[in-house]
Amino acid sequence: MMNPSTYKKVAVASTFSPRFEQVLSEAGRIRERFGADLSLIYIGQRNDETAKKFQEILGRLQLPGDSPVHYGQGDPADGILRAIADNDVDLIVAGALEKESALHPFLGNVARRLLREASCSVLLFTNPELKPKPLRRIVFVANYSDHAQRAFQQTLKLAAAESSERLYAVRVYTTFDEVRATMFVDNGDGTPRPRTFDEEDAALEKFVLAAGETEVPIEARCIRGNTGFAASDFIQSVEADLLVVPVHKSETSVERLPNHLAWIADVIPCNLWLIR
Repeated sequence: MMNPSTYKKVAVASTFSPRFEQVLSEAGRIRERFGADLSLIYIGQRNDETAKKFQEILGRLQLPGDSPVHYGQGDPADGILRAIADNDVDLIVAGALEKESALHPFLGNVARRLLREASCSVLLFTNPELKPKPLRRIVFVANYSDHAQRAFQQTLKLAAAESSERLYAVRVYTTFDEVRATMFVDNGDGTPRPRTFDEEDAALEKFVLAAGETEVPIEARCIRGNTGFAASDFIQSVEADLLVVPVHKSETSVERLPNHLAWIADVIPCNLWLIR
């Protein structure tokens, strides 16, 4: 089994909601991909009935019967966040949606708080299935930090394990960047200025090439757009199965995501993997 990451502990946020088995099934597949241990986080009463229910579901999904269940009390989001911290969870898997409007699926409150406040990476499934579908097309939102480069390597390994058809590395270039670039041209005195669109394109190409050889087809795309929805539109246009966003560990709140990505706190175009 390819181990795409340093994730040792994968946990699934569980409620006995109609889609819990699907979310658990997806978590089981991801745990296998990462060669990690699986645990469950449940906010509610620990009793024989609950324990029996978990045993039955784990058995039905052919997941390890000895997967520990971490119980908590009170507000679901608070309880899950506490259990993540107490048990050194590396990746939390959860269902994403609270409701779907006619146009966009909206993130549920628990999912939103996990994105903002979890101390670990987060993987949200918008449409979890009992028989998980392969992640055929993956979109990775690049920045040029060391953390992003490591996250890209991790994503490549998952894409290879999933036999993905294509991995898109994207950057959103706004008109504002363009205006700033024409306003602040480098006069040769070493003063910084924003990259032009062509320079951004070249930087993205360099970022992709730094990952080295891979069997996964990669496409680098610089997207022009004034809002984050340019990225969302692109994700929908390529029918992506997974959006990957690297966020530096210190950036614990979604507000500190790049501004053009703040929209993922509300509207989520597909499964989302936030790599901390």
